[in-house]
Amino acid sequence: MGPFTFGTSPFLNAVMLIKIYGSAVQGIEATKVVIEVHCALGVGYHLVGMANHAIRESSYRIAAALAHYGYRIPGKRLTINMAPADLPKEGAAYDLPLAIGVLVASQQIKPIPFLEDHIIMGELSLDGSLRPINGVLSMALQAKKQGCKGLVVPFDNRTEAAVVSGLDVYGVSHLGNIIDHLKGETLLKPTQVDRKRELGAIGQDGALDFEQVKGQPMAKMGFEIAAAGGHNLLLIGTPGSGKSMLAKRLPTILPPISFEEALETTKIHSVMGLSYASGLIAHRPFRSPHHGITERALIGGGVYPMPGELSLAHNGVLFLDELPEFHRRALESLRQPLEEGMITIARAKATVRYPADFMLVASMNPSAKGYGALGTELQQPLPQDMQRYLKKISGPLLDRMDLQIEMQPVTVDDLNRKGIEDSSRDIRKRVLKARALQTHRFRALEQVYCNAQIPEGRLEDYCPLSPKVTGLMARAMSGLGLSVRWYDRIIKVARTIADLTACEAIETDHVAEAIQFRSLDRIMR
Repeated sequence: MGPFTFGTSPFLNAVMLIKIYGSAVQGIEATKVVIEVHCALGVGYHLVGMANHAIRESSYRIAAALAHYGYRIPGKRLTINMAPADLPKEGAAYDLPLAIGVLVASQQIKPIPFLEDHIIMGELSLDGSLRPINGVLSMALQAKKQGCKGLVVPFDNRTEAAVVSGLDVYGVSHLGNIIDHLKGETLLKPTQVDRKRELGAIGQDGALDFEQVKGQPMAKMGFEIAAAGGHNLLLIGTPGSGKSMLAKRLPTILPPISFEEALETTKIHSVMGLSYASGLIAHRPFRSPHHGITERALIGGGVYPMPGELSLAHNGVLFLDELPEFHRRALESLRQPLEEGMITIARAKATVRYPADFMLVASMNPSAKGYGALGTELQQPLPQDMQRYLKKISGPLLDRMDLQIEMQPVTVDDLNRKGIEDSSRDIRKRVLKARALQTHRFRALEQVYCNAQIPEGRLEDYCPLSPKVTGLMARAMSGLGLSVRWYDRIIKVARTIADLTACEAIETDHVAEAIQFRSLDRIMR
């Protein structure tokens, strides 16, 4: 039996049961929802199938929208089941399929084959106009996966959904548009998207460029190393030294986002309603939350868990300015995603996993007062207030900061220097060459694409050290007061430095340079 089941009664000449197809998004994945509308003798509007309060209010929006076009909710007993019944469903995006189901079940419009293989979703206004909804890209991908021919969504969502090839996407502005289509009066036309243009936009990061940054050669080198190896980094410097300026330009030297990464990133932003007007997100995200952010806003949460800043930074950069000023619990929540690239949010009604694979860039002043250059204090005890401020960062979090870059105050000479600085394009070329070496090196490993991701226990396999280099590491560990926990990270950074110079083996110069980026460890040991 097909999706339409007709029942007759001597007392009611009407379609007894009709099926319309919608979609439910959990996390960033969608599930097909079957909306069964049963029309029979009696009075009432009964909605079952784990629908939340927003869906239960739909009858009021549907009644007003139908009346605007000369239709009505019939004075019969309507029973609506949303299957699977054990899957939580939320939001007003089910208004449109419910309205169509009511119209067809009550024979105000006739069923057509179009309803058998299309997903229909949209939020109705009282005048029948459609508001944009969240999670459309996930719905479109799932519709294609399950063999549906097309998707009907609000007009503002059409570009985002049409990015998925092999799927007819119909953007509708009003309820009347789809009613006319189902009646065969004015047919909807599939949305046409120039996918080559969408793909061509990938990697274009705007007007920010590293050549705009004057001075700070050590910091620029640190950013290049971080981009080449996927390393997290910490910036320490006085206000005005350029910490935020450099951090904002990091995405411009990272490898351009791939189509697969763009899809996954867009899915996350779509769930939050941040992408529907622009189609694909064609550049790596840069998220910079305020230090007053709560743990929930950072990692995500809610009764029906939604993504937080960690997931919104997926495949991009998370910048935490004034790191010691963040709430301790918020900072500690970074540990799982930094290790696993995922964040798990468990709530009573749902448990979801959101991708959260990002590069972490953090900055801080040398002290709570904002001044006190580290470069002059490394060889002597720090003042008490500086020491106390630095220790607001927990050891486990500091463990995950591969590079610690000391920013120097920018001088007038730096600003007036006539020399040409390396552009983001020049730096990215070197980064891509280093990444290509790593792609080849880790071709046998799953989910490992750069040096920062080398799994525990495999360091010796991919980063062998000569006796000379081993001796240098031993002297550094003892003479500089570095603990064993820093050993692996120094070697990984040294491996990246070697890749940037196209050296097959890690040399002593590479290790010595990597150690230069661990000066804060000696202060806080």
